[in-house]
Amino acid sequence: MLYLSVTLYFMGLEMKLTDTQCRGAKAREKPWNLTDGHGLFLLVKPNGSKLWRCDFAFNGKRSTANFGPYPDTSLAGARELRDDLKRKVKAGINPVTKVEESRPTFEQIAREWFKTNEAKWKPSYSTRFWKRIEVDIFPAFGGTAIAEVKPPVVLTALRMVEEREAIYTARRVHQFVSVVFKYAIAAGLAERNPAADLHGALKPVPKEKHRSALKETELPTFFARLAGTPMDEATRLGLKAVAHVFVRTAEIRFAKWPEFDFDRDIWTIPALRMKMKRELRVPLSRQAKAVFLRLRELANGAEWVLPGPYRLKPISENCLLYALYRCGYHGRATVHGFRSTFSTIANESETPAWDRDAIEHQLAHAPDDAIRATYDRGERWQTRTRMMQWYSDLLDKHEKVGEANDLTDLLGY
Repeated sequence: MLYLSVTLYFMGLEMKLTDTQCRGAKAREKPWNLTDGHGLFLLVKPNGSKLWRCDFAFNGKRSTANFGPYPDTSLAGARELRDDLKRKVKAGINPVTKVEESRPTFEQIAREWFKTNEAKWKPSYSTRFWKRIEVDIFPAFGGTAIAEVKPPVVLTALRMVEEREAIYTARRVHQFVSVVFKYAIAAGLAERNPAADLHGALKPVPKEKHRSALKETELPTFFARLAGTPMDEATRLGLKAVAHVFVRTAEIRFAKWPEFDFDRDIWTIPALRMKMKRELRVPLSRQAKAVFLRLRELANGAEWVLPGPYRLKPISENCLLYALYRCGYHGRATVHGFRSTFSTIANESETPAWDRDAIEHQLAHAPDDAIRATYDRGERWQTRTRMMQWYSDLLDKHEKVGEANDLTDLLGY
């Protein structure tokens, strides 16, 4: 085969590339080329990217044209671009204009990078985030050759995101743009990262505010308002369930009935849905069990504990929060705040005095000590079961106080 290749080369008949060769070309420690002939070659970078290049000379000056990444630019497409470039050179026309047009745009490289890395994220996040790029970035400079994008253009696009008070989004978009330029630099498509100079120009991320939480003295009023505010029964019970088991919104929103063992009074939340990616078993008190059993009746065969209007999906992300607002707690309490309410009450309790580790385990917090996190795998199940029943009994007492008080005063918000 080598003899044939050499013979063909000296006969002026170089072997042509095939699409199979292009697809199968593997990255090596150093960049290497697959030659197609007449100056056209596929540059394979150590990071796995494949880029079409074409050597040519005009007026005695040698240059290399860039025809974009493979497979965005196919083998046939690269050959057409090469042939067009050669015709222009032969006719005495400077092909620079054509070369400039053929250079990959920011959008092309962004799509290439995103496709390569998309599997790292949850589909729900990647789809939502990519939509922001299409809306906020591509109209601004997506069609510009990536080597020609300037810092002021990037900053202007990010400023428009900031004007929506979407400071966190602007920061995430900025990080994405910066990563795409780093990718382009590694692929030899750009020489500098214009997004790198913008860190100090962006609005600072606002200081994190602790989520508002109810104090124990406010619980009677809360339960009275929850009972007296018009809303769907399942939504009301969803809020009541969170008060008793104080899980995160996503943990109850995406809950399904197979996770519940009502014979043993346990709700097992899969690791995939937990913030710390560790399975959590929740002991169900008598009160919490009764709430979930009623929710199962209302679900009427739906797989979700809290099904949405069409029953094929769970309730919306802000359903429980908006219900809390309707009870008069806008800016005063959040669904997540029930976790703080429990933590404060349990940690300050003297009779009984609860084990701090049991409290933290029930909140699904990671131990502060890395060594302790490795060796302390005990669930403190018996302690947590007693604690959860104690807490539900305490909430029951506050609910009864709320029922006994004058609802007119309690609901006057």
